[in-house]
Amino acid sequence: MDSGTTVRPAPHEVALLRGGPRAAVTVAVLALHLRGFADAGRPGTVRVSGEPQGAGQALSDLDRAVYASLQQPVSIGELGRHPAVRREIAALRDRLTAAGLLRTLPPQRTRAARRTLDALRAEHPVPARRKDLPTADALFAVALHGDAALAVLVPRFALRAGLTARVEVADRGLRRHSPRNLGGGGGYGCGDGGGSD
Repeated sequence: MDSGTTVRPAPHEVALLRGGPRAAVTVAVLALHLRGFADAGRPGTVRVSGEPQGAGQALSDLDRAVYASLQQPVSIGELGRHPAVRREIAALRDRLTAAGLLRTLPPQRTRAARRTLDALRAEHPVPARRKDLPTADALFAVALHGDAALAVLVPRFALRAGLTARVEVADRGLRRHSPRNLGGGGGYGCGDGGGSD
């Protein structure tokens, strides 16, 4: 998809650049959920809820690997460790490395990747609401903004499925006086905070 004069990277690529493998798996789970193929299982897990047939062509290779890994309800962390999912993440990494957006030693984003993410954030702010937002745009928003987009687009699913440790429902002010997570940024690095995506 074009974004001005540059090509907008795929949501899974953006997610991997922003938040690492967990963020990319989160986008895959959301892609399945928004198309009716996955839902929250036991608290903190994801389960199959439909079978991709005709609409299966809309799924990426990573989406398919995640779907195949949902033989039973599993957590996002378990999905990320599944061999098929790890292979697809490695393939994504290879593409981003070849494009000059990731370096292998040390494994981190390049300056070009940081500029790309900054430009995309400036061009695509967090959506104000879910209504009428196409699936592709919802996936891109979550890939780019993580928890902030999940809080607007799928707060209940994100919390129940364990995509986030805590999602504040946007524009409700329900938790204004509740204690903040005192763990704050502990463990947050390179945009991925364990509970992030």
